[in-house]
Amino acid sequence: MMYKIDREIRHRMNLKRLLLCLLTGYSFAVTPVSAYQELQPPHEYDQVSKELVEMLEGIHYNRPQIDDTISTKAFDYYIDAMDPTKSFFLQSDIDALEKYRYEFDDALRNGDTQVAYTIYNLYLKRFEDRVKSLQADLPDMVKSFDYTIDESLNADPDNQHWATSQAELDDYWRKRLKNRALILKMNGEDEDKIVSVLERRYKNQLKQVDQTNAVDVFQIFANAVTAALDPHTSYFAPRASETFNINMSLSLEGIGAVLQMDDDYTKVVRLVPGGPAATQSELAPNDRIIAVGQEDGPMIDVVGMRLDDVVDMIRGERDTTVRLEITPSKGDTQTSKVIDIVRKKVKLEDQSAKKEIVEVERGGETYKVGVISLPTFYSDFAAIQAGEKDYKSSTRDTKKLIEELQKEDISALILDLRNNGGGSLQEANALAGLFIPSGPTVQIRDQSGRVTPLGDSDPSITYSGPMAVLVNRMSASASEIVAGALQDYGRALILGDQTFGKGTVQVLQELDKGQLKITQAKFYRVSGESTQHKGVMPDIAFPSLIDKESVGESALDNPLPWDKIHETRYPVYWNMPAYLPILTPRHEARMAKDPNFIALNDQIDHFKQQVEKYKTISLNENTRIHQREENEQRDLDRENTRLKALGLEPVASVDDIEASEEDTYAKEASEILLDFIATNQMAQKQAEKQTAQN
Repeated sequence: MMYKIDREIRHRMNLKRLLLCLLTGYSFAVTPVSAYQELQPPHEYDQVSKELVEMLEGIHYNRPQIDDTISTKAFDYYIDAMDPTKSFFLQSDIDALEKYRYEFDDALRNGDTQVAYTIYNLYLKRFEDRVKSLQADLPDMVKSFDYTIDESLNADPDNQHWATSQAELDDYWRKRLKNRALILKMNGEDEDKIVSVLERRYKNQLKQVDQTNAVDVFQIFANAVTAALDPHTSYFAPRASETFNINMSLSLEGIGAVLQMDDDYTKVVRLVPGGPAATQSELAPNDRIIAVGQEDGPMIDVVGMRLDDVVDMIRGERDTTVRLEITPSKGDTQTSKVIDIVRKKVKLEDQSAKKEIVEVERGGETYKVGVISLPTFYSDFAAIQAGEKDYKSSTRDTKKLIEELQKEDISALILDLRNNGGGSLQEANALAGLFIPSGPTVQIRDQSGRVTPLGDSDPSITYSGPMAVLVNRMSASASEIVAGALQDYGRALILGDQTFGKGTVQVLQELDKGQLKITQAKFYRVSGESTQHKGVMPDIAFPSLIDKESVGESALDNPLPWDKIHETRYPVYWNMPAYLPILTPRHEARMAKDPNFIALNDQIDHFKQQVEKYKTISLNENTRIHQREENEQRDLDRENTRLKALGLEPVASVDDIEASEEDTYAKEASEILLDFIATNQMAQKQAEKQTAQN
């Protein structure tokens, strides 16, 4: 049986994908006549609805019953999909809609989804009434803002509640509009420009809501139900299905980023290794895209816009430039900036394995440690089908690079799987086989409880020396299988951060209209432990700027749990846990004195402080300016402290800070490996001495 792990591990249909929510707004006592047209269920999807129930109950890994338990979860997901920022519905609306909480399961099963459209049409009315009233009075509102007043906006969604009165909701919208206007003002825009930018936003959003159709609503409803099962099971209506298939083939020409909706924003989930955005290094995971422009054209606000429309704007002809206005995930998150990215097609060779050598000085000698970076587990299936003998694959390329590194007399090897989101399971098995003889590397359990071990059948070993695997929170799926197998076999030290934790297998099922991506199996390590939810824990942890609370399987809604099955038979080469009491203190002692790690830890502490600090956003301009200057000064001081410790010249401003060319993590991993070699040699000598004495 052949399995394939999704490259786009988090490229799933977010519940908020197609609904338009505003960042800001204001309503008044006089409400204009609403021009919205109510949507009704498309009867050609009645059969699709019934098919979904049949497939979810029949082939989903958990074999669930679509019942009232699922319905109550789906109801909450559906409401959150429409109004994630609690900006449209009042508490009285939610109370009135409660009568539909237990009707979602019956609606899907019977092919009568009217309940979804009744709820949506109320949302649509609230939306249009709010936006139309705002359009009429936006200029006067912006002109009346006083940025010297000490007031704040709640930016913590966990502490946001439904407004109990129209006046309370109006004030919440006023503050959000004021915040957006202040961001534009701090970016140098004058009052007229601020008004025109915000007016264009609401004009675009009204246009978008007019384009929302009955099929869109059906998709949102269906995905509210699938989200109650797990975060990776999703329904794709025909248009969304086409977009998903394009992304899965990696054939699109764009910036090389996986995007999803997060409330009313388009958020960067991850960057495709080798893609334009990853190469340029100005865009980062969790950044929010708030406007898109073409070449020298005007910037178009995309807050609240449909995700597929935002993606269409970012795509374009090769070698053309797309301009993105983003609010960075790191920093004060209250100031935007514009970056330019030249569109390219992500090619297989851009994601190929690469090698380098890290040199470490010890005791007057120089030791070489080979590093192989693998962005994804790839295989050129087209070349294989064409019968080409010299086809590219992650295993073949890695084997070749190892042989080249061995000719350079390396003392140890590092397999770098940081940011590797997965790929071909067959390649993952074969690559693990480069370091172990034939044997299992992963177990797959299907919905019937049947467990199938998969592994490498080649008894040869390409590299048998000391090695480590570098991982981080973005290492997922196939990466977790390889790291977990080499850890269980005692074949490599696992260094870095807890991995993503995606240990489930999805398959695509064709429906009468559209497709269903459904979870059908789970991965288990040879030790019997699942990689789901928990991921792979490193033997020695490195500090990381990636926030585990917002990134990873455990950060998603309703993930399948971690569990364990019977282990399979496999040999253990080195008892790695026995070495950790020696290796870990040495690692920590080096980090405590390393200027790069000192700066990194300070940056992490600062980031954590900011996350807590900016749950409430000040709407006072002087306070915001002071916060920005304070953050920039801390960044500058941190960098100059690091440079001084390294004997380098300081920089004058934060704009002069450049990314270090030295990979601090690979350097420290090399040090740990040399510690391991020395400790192992000492243990061998003691064992030989003990044997001789006996």
